[in-house]
Amino acid sequence: MSKTNAGRFFEDYRLDEVIEHAVPRTVSGGERALNHMLYPARHALYSSDAFAQGCGLPASPLDDLIVFHIVFGKSVPDISLNAIANLGYADCRWLAPVWPGDTLRSSSEVIGLKQNSNGKSGVVYVRTTGTNQHGQEVLQFVRWVMVRKGDPDAPAPETKIPGLKDSVAASDLVVPKGLDFTDYDFTLAGEPHRLGDYTVGEVIDHVDGVTVEEAEHMLATRLWQNTAKVHFDATAREDGKRLIYGGHVISLARALTFNGLGNAQMLVAINGGAHANPCFAGDTVRAWSEVLDTAKLDAPGVGAIRLRLVATTGGEVGALKGDDGKYLPHVLLDLDYWALMPT
Repeated sequence: MSKTNAGRFFEDYRLDEVIEHAVPRTVSGGERALNHMLYPARHALYSSDAFAQGCGLPASPLDDLIVFHIVFGKSVPDISLNAIANLGYADCRWLAPVWPGDTLRSSSEVIGLKQNSNGKSGVVYVRTTGTNQHGQEVLQFVRWVMVRKGDPDAPAPETKIPGLKDSVAASDLVVPKGLDFTDYDFTLAGEPHRLGDYTVGEVIDHVDGVTVEEAEHMLATRLWQNTAKVHFDATAREDGKRLIYGGHVISLARALTFNGLGNAQMLVAINGGAHANPCFAGDTVRAWSEVLDTAKLDAPGVGAIRLRLVATTGGEVGALKGDDGKYLPHVLLDLDYWALMPT
């Protein structure tokens, strides 16, 4: 009897099952340093204890996307080890800050299944929850992933496509306890723009680009313990290329938004997201954002801005889909999210 695990295939999933993912991880300032090494991340709240304390927090929490990557990575061996591609996200909320010294673990509930018409793969929908050492939920999100069948002749699981929220309401956003932007230091933050300076429909070109290297992607997938075969094994795809982890593209694009959105400090929700086209080493990632909405919140001086973040390999700023309704071939990522910003 084999002691190794080939991972789950599409026919192995059952609706409503809850999967507890292995190997909790205690996080430290090391994750922050490596995150800043891999991405041009410069948002002040995640860079400086002193700045965070000036905003009412006890110290600088770990970057939202560090938490996302770790919780996501824990789920990969059980959910997407045999994935063809991660397809999208919805109903994602950060529920509590994560501090150096916290221990994160995650679990996933299977909320939907649909076999593809080719009979060789299917789409698995899961709701993944990250918790800390106190059992407090820190992050929850839905994602759907295309997974190979191990046996093409295996019967398809029961089909269910879950109903998903179009967006997270501003009233459901969780603001960290104590956060106060009343005395926000715009000089140290690096940009003067506050919530009222942005208008719905405004498109922001973030100007800069980052060329993806094979080495940095391999470091990132190992750092986040993302073991999906398509990211590690060049033989896992017919074209012989390692697929760049979609979260790597998200972090690159989010870091690029500092130029134009330097005061969009904290991600608090992802309304929806799609990896529109694959990204490979050698691609240069660029980004633009569209302002979708703004909202005032109860925390002093704190508002929320809803943004569409689009990562591309070029093309016209603001161009997203063709006349056929499909994403243009240069579009890598379409991400709809809420962030906290001083009013």
